[in-house]
Amino acid sequence: MIPTEKINANTENIDISSPIDIVKMIHEEDKNAVKAVDGALPQIAQAVDIISENFAKGGRLLYFGAGTSGRLGILDASECPPTFSTDPEMVQGTIAGGEKAVRFAIEGAEDSEELALADFERLKITQNDTVVSISASGNAKYVVKILELGQKSGAKTIAVTSNPDAKMKNFADCFICAQTGAEVISGSTRMKAGTAQKMILNMLTTASMIRIGKTYGNLMVDVRPTNSKLKNRAVSIVSKISGKDEESARKTLEKNGWNVKEAVIQLKSGLDFESARRLLEKNGNVLKTALSEL
Repeated sequence: MIPTEKINANTENIDISSPIDIVKMIHEEDKNAVKAVDGALPQIAQAVDIISENFAKGGRLLYFGAGTSGRLGILDASECPPTFSTDPEMVQGTIAGGEKAVRFAIEGAEDSEELALADFERLKITQNDTVVSISASGNAKYVVKILELGQKSGAKTIAVTSNPDAKMKNFADCFICAQTGAEVISGSTRMKAGTAQKMILNMLTTASMIRIGKTYGNLMVDVRPTNSKLKNRAVSIVSKISGKDEESARKTLEKNGWNVKEAVIQLKSGLDFESARRLLEKNGNVLKTALSEL
């Protein structure tokens, strides 16, 4: 039996428990999701190497999943443009059954190889792309077919699952298995398995973006300041790195169109915006490397 489909002996009496005992049971099981991710860290790091190397070649990170897994891929992908100023094409999430499936269950979508083929062909996947299939069981025909097609195309393939015997393993260059075990409610993989998936996807994108220079230390220097909160954050970041006061940082950002990296270089060097941008481009848009030339 698939591990996430087993009956959890720890929660068999959950239906006759008090509210506090119910949430305690759920919370105790959630802790096991974190432990499961601990065991998968070497494979997650391997995946980060694959993804960041492909990013350097101009490739994309493409998530695929059905149901909760597909929604989590879309969520992680959607956070990359505002966080790291990436093109929306760079990290994408696709759910079996299309946009409607984000909000509603689409009968049979996870078992459709035809949908997998259509989605794969639509994205025109190349050998520089990284294909990631996400599935608690790792056996749904949609996600297995996606990885099979990915390997045939020459793309790198990654599986994210909670089943060590998942069929996806046969087509994965990197197999990430967080063994979360039986769910609080049997088979409800939106819970522990979903929590583990969310953690893993966060690591894949965040670590890969760090590897290609999207941060300065742990500061979000590629943030896209589209609202007041993010503009204030950008001001704080520029002030901290440049060593200048926040008023100077804000004025420089307002003048240069809220480009954080260029503003730091401008304030530290006195260069104009275009010269700062050229210096960045020369250094692969890695701020720390560009600053070393000043």
